[in-house]
Amino acid sequence: MEETTSFETLSYDVVDGVAHLRFTRPEGANAVNPTFSRELRKVMLAIEFDRSVRAVAVTAEGKVFCAGGDLKTFHEAGERVPHLAADMLVDFHGAIYKMNRVAKPFVAGVRGAAGGAGLSLMSAFDLVISGRSAKYTMAYTRAGVTPDGTSSYFLARHIGLRRMLDLTLTNRVLSADEAEQWGLVNRVVPDDEVDQATLDLARELAAGPWATGPAKRVIYEGFESPLEQAGEYEAATIFAAMSTHDGQEGIAAFAQKRKPEFRGD
Repeated sequence: MEETTSFETLSYDVVDGVAHLRFTRPEGANAVNPTFSRELRKVMLAIEFDRSVRAVAVTAEGKVFCAGGDLKTFHEAGERVPHLAADMLVDFHGAIYKMNRVAKPFVAGVRGAAGGAGLSLMSAFDLVISGRSAKYTMAYTRAGVTPDGTSSYFLARHIGLRRMLDLTLTNRVLSADEAEQWGLVNRVVPDDEVDQATLDLARELAAGPWATGPAKRVIYEGFESPLEQAGEYEAATIFAAMSTHDGQEGIAAFAQKRKPEFRGD
């Protein structure tokens, strides 16, 4: 199955179970503006309801993954900027909430830089592949504002409170290697291999068992829940996995010492 949808600030393709979401406004450093936020939310809805999508690869055109909020647009809004930002964040935050809750893994590939809202968005993806020359910075207080994009939730959990405060209050810039050491990205590859490595990982996940998506939700639910609630969610989910073809096939293949043949159901 192949489906292609075009937007103003991004593109969205589905091929063989992998959705490829690509930011396509390199002339604006793929910055977050109302149009981008609205289109991102629409894509997240499409991913949620498209049963053919098993995993998602997220990349960007140009030299910058996402430079953060579109400060030029905010400046042009003048005194109406709080209203514009409030309207935009309904879509931007809504897209992130949806992405986190859908039981499908998202893999992001970052080249160039991720700053401000771009770093916030990046921290919400499940797995991140970084180009070796990539740079990461919060940059919010440099522009006289406070963090958004759910960075206080995801980024703080990835790197810890002390480091989150360091990034936020000092606008420290992290190299790709530092970002990997801090747990902000999963792996670092040469810049020209980022897109392919991202797609390859998404394909690997899409080819896995039905349990791959629900396993994502088990981790998030457990991390956010009291002990007993986490355990009950784990139990309910593994029972569901064992009831699927892939669960039974995986158990049989392990017992029979052969490679499993997963179907995604």
